[in-house]
Amino acid sequence: MTATAARPGSTGADGRAERFARPVLLAFLLVAAADLAGLLAGAETVHLVAKPLLMPLLAGYAALRGAPRLLVAALLFGWGGDVFLLADNDLAFLVGMGSFAVGHVCYLTLFGRGEGRGRAPAPLVTGAGYAVVLVVFLVLIWPDLPADLRIPLTGYSLLLTAMAWRAGVFGPYAAAGGALFLLSDALIATGIAEWPQAPAPDFWVMLTYIAAQALLTLGVLTKHRTKHKPGA
Repeated sequence: MTATAARPGSTGADGRAERFARPVLLAFLLVAAADLAGLLAGAETVHLVAKPLLMPLLAGYAALRGAPRLLVAALLFGWGGDVFLLADNDLAFLVGMGSFAVGHVCYLTLFGRGEGRGRAPAPLVTGAGYAVVLVVFLVLIWPDLPADLRIPLTGYSLLLTAMAWRAGVFGPYAAAGGALFLLSDALIATGIAEWPQAPAPDFWVMLTYIAAQALLTLGVLTKHRTKHKPGA
């Protein structure tokens, strides 16, 4: 069996896989556009239908492109978080946050393996910058958070910040995705703290989140495909 055929999501013929992957990517983009348009229009039903479709479509695209299993797992745990966060109660929020946290562990494991395969380590100066931003944000928002969510949100924020920093191992696309993921969840946190919000806050949360997951996927796929090219 060849290395190409053995890779997860591979059909054994790159052209055949690409023919399936492109329609799935197009479906993801159309659903993302519908979700964002629905949020701007205040069409809650559109959001309820579109949001749960996003990550399965992106995970399907990644799998068809021969993505590492950890990337597919991270996207699917993101889907779990998306579904639970649709429910408007604290328990569902905590379960959804936990699902996202497992997804971040998948990303961190993937980035750690990438660092061990000849890729440059994540710069310490970038990590220090992320750490400063995290500490300042937590100090500012802490008094306004519900008491029972302060510790879970702090732990989740530490994990997310570590993921955003380490994403740079897979290049600029993944680094931008990690930063946008952090921004998206920061917007959610400011909503929980009842800070002043921009118009259509859910639109901005979903825009940054969709872009984050797409860029993380693109960054991992780009580096993964380059590594597996003949002679690479």
